[in-house]
Amino acid sequence: MLSAWKKMYAAGTSSLLLFTLLISAGAGSASAAEAAAAIQGSEQDVFRIVALGDSITAGYEPGMTDPNVKPYGYAERLLEQGWYHGRSVLSNYGILGLTTTGLLNYTAAIKDGAVTTADGIQAGLPDPRINQFAALTPQIKTELGEADLVTLTIGGNDVSSLLVTAKDLTEEAFKAQLDQLLASYSSNVKVALENIRAVNAKATIMLADQYQPAPKIAVSSSYLKLMSAAQQFTKAAENVAASLNQPDAPVKVAHVAEAFAGVEASRTHIISAGAADFHPTQLGYETIARVFAETYWGEYRVPSVSAWTAASAPMSIVVKGVEVNTPNKPVLKNGQNFLALKDILNAVGATGKWDNKTQSAAIVYGGRTVVITIGSQTIKVNGAAVAIDTPAFLQKIGNEDKTYLPLAALATGLGFDVNYSSKLRTAFINP
Repeated sequence: MLSAWKKMYAAGTSSLLLFTLLISAGAGSASAAEAAAAIQGSEQDVFRIVALGDSITAGYEPGMTDPNVKPYGYAERLLEQGWYHGRSVLSNYGILGLTTTGLLNYTAAIKDGAVTTADGIQAGLPDPRINQFAALTPQIKTELGEADLVTLTIGGNDVSSLLVTAKDLTEEAFKAQLDQLLASYSSNVKVALENIRAVNAKATIMLADQYQPAPKIAVSSSYLKLMSAAQQFTKAAENVAASLNQPDAPVKVAHVAEAFAGVEASRTHIISAGAADFHPTQLGYETIARVFAETYWGEYRVPSVSAWTAASAPMSIVVKGVEVNTPNKPVLKNGQNFLALKDILNAVGATGKWDNKTQSAAIVYGGRTVVITIGSQTIKVNGAAVAIDTPAFLQKIGNEDKTYLPLAALATGLGFDVNYSSKLRTAFINP
């Protein structure tokens, strides 16, 4: 398989990946049953992101060959940013090796709600999931029609050959190829955006411009030419967006290119295998996510605790967009997140009563009453017993016993939406 990858890289294809279909919200979130229970009755409150495009959208990094490895690209980070603002879900349909022509074909099939084929999207795509993506077009049309935000990264596979051959081209030949690429890019992307708009008349659409990934040290003789080309692609993206932008149906450009300019080495992998393969590093993906988030929300938030901090540090808890500061350390037990009863009551504004005799807590919120008993494998929701995976427990903190409740059980019982990001070591709770 790896030899086949090298062959595709040598042919100028910039993407290949073996990882599972990116449709769910991401790693570490509650189970599908729990998520469904949490969201039931509140569908109108869910912020929906649909990500379309190429391997940048897919979150690919060179060497990602394990089908069990879940990507952590810009789209997954953007979902986390959504959790800071409320209930959010992500549908990621980034296709490895996709060109602007392929995006045009794919969005046309989505607009029609017609099942297509791999070759109907783009011949020779290296993505091992492509047949699944092709068959999902009716479902994607539904998801796209319900989206609040649609994001796109596209164009890298169109210009990859120019990136590699720039040093060998005369100024005239380089300009001729660039002009042709810009014309094709503008035409294809505009039609693709029109297809998206035909499915969803109101969602915000954000198109990333095409950043120049090669550091000066790697392409010293052609760096200035490539930077100039990137600036022209930015202008082309801005022109396309402006032609479709409406006050009640925004089309915006996420200016990724300027965030990479001059710092490409730290934000881009460079692998030579007969040809160059440029994909973002984790820092690069965070940079892209930051640009998208700041363009949409005006901010990019980072928790006080993350996977990069000491393992002994407590995880972060974010409730309704506010990080909970408490002396009571959150606990991760048997794969479940637990928080002290008092802290969760204060954070969400619920009321609670502790019964020392029955060793149970009665919690009231939003018309629901949940009774959680220490050590019990069930909770009672409005009097009905509901099974839970891990029971509540008492933990001694100083001279006091604190009641710790499983967040997933609270999500089920009180209707909260709970998601856990292992990368950020943060639990997001949205009533």
